[in-house]
Order: sequence, then structure tokens, then C-alpha cells
Amino acid sequence: MSIADIFDSGFRKRNQDHFAAIVKVAMSDGVINDAEKAFLDRLAVKLEISEAKYKSILKNYDSHPINAPHAYERRLERLYDLARMVWADGIDRPDQVVLVEKFCVGLGFNPDNSKYIADKALKLVYYNVDFDEFLDRMKNMNQ
Repeated sequence: MSIADIFDSGFRKRNQDHFAAIVKVAMSDGVINDAEKAFLDRLAVKLEISEAKYKSILKNYDSHPINAPHAYERRLERLYDLARMVWADGIDRPDQVVLVEKFCVGLGFNPDNSKYIADKALKLVYYNVDFDEFLDRMKNMNQ
């Protein structure tokens, strides 16, 4: 097995685990609505998840652990990426907030603050801020 094969298989596994974690978060309320399903369909393509693996993950999403980052900045980095994906995906505004709110909880943010955090993240993404500005504004959003 070549180094490229090892890297490629490790990359695919991380993508699958990341996708499964997103599915698990989307299922946190017990249902995946049409907007979430459409988002997951497109995300699977972007992450190069095969159709068979996609169906397997949807069926057995609990078998994949969610490995939320412990570091606050890493959580914000993932939130930034997810909020940009949701925004770029063209999901209706109310569904955007609900989906990103679920991601906030899955990333380890306080559930009581998740709606506020999701709304702020989506507003910053709307204004096309770069990651450094996103990080600064999210860290100082209560000031």
C-alpha cells in the first residue's frame, strides 16, 4: 500500500465520520426535514461519500461518534465552516438557523445560547467576513 493510499483512505474515513456527525446532529430532534435532507445530499457529494456509504450512515448514524473539539477556537472554526456551507447551500433563512443551531449544540456550545450563536454566525457569514474577523466577533459578541 502506498503512502497516497493511506492518506486517501484516512481522508475518506474522516469525511465519513464528519458526515455521520452532521447526520447525528441533524437527527437530534428525531427527524430530518426536507431542507436538512437536501443539505445532506449535497454535502455527501462534496465530501465524496458513496451512495452506499451515505445510506449506511443515515441508517446507522449512532454508530459514529461525534468528536466535538474541546478548544473553543476549534469549535468556532468548525462552526464557521458549517455556517458557510449552510449559507452557500441556499436553505431558507428559518431552516438555516435551525440547522446551524443544531450544529452549535453538536459542537458543544451551550444549548441555551445556540439560537443566538447560530444567528450571529449566519449574519457574519452573510457579510462574507473572513475567519479571523468571524473568530474575533464571535469571541466578543456580548461586548
